[in-house]
Amino acid sequence: MLFEEIVKIVAEKFDDAISIQNMETLQPRLLIENKEVLLKLATFLFSDERLYFDNLVCITALDNEDSFEVVYQLYSYPHEHALTLAVVLERENPTVFSLTSIWKAADWHEREAYDMIGIQFENHPDLRRLLMPADWEGFPLRKDYETQENYHGIKVDY
Repeated sequence: MLFEEIVKIVAEKFDDAISIQNMETLQPRLLIENKEVLLKLATFLFSDERLYFDNLVCITALDNEDSFEVVYQLYSYPHEHALTLAVVLERENPTVFSLTSIWKAADWHEREAYDMIGIQFENHPDLRRLLMPADWEGFPLRKDYETQENYHGIKVDY
């Protein structure tokens, strides 16, 4: 199924909540205008027989300096089509619903996005650091991140 066909099916139900971004250099994607719709949209993408996105390939978090962005890569093995979703979050309170109730693979992807950028995933079953020590200060992939000078008395040298 082509991207345009997927968009048509999704737009029937979520027209006011999404916009289409078809960039020349990147894969076209659906931008979720209202983060409150994410869980309903993801459930629809998984459960609708015409789409059946049974695989969450990846979740990536980005720091755009004035906002954060969470990007979801989905794939349907039976239908052999892919879709990219994105949701933009405010820097002040970067919170979005967890998708672990739909795709178990979201668990560690969301934990990594939390650990590196500081995105909070509501209703995540175990949202804690994955790559950094549990007591590490800050989120290393934020553009405004300042490295700790010491960690448990050890100089952090970069």
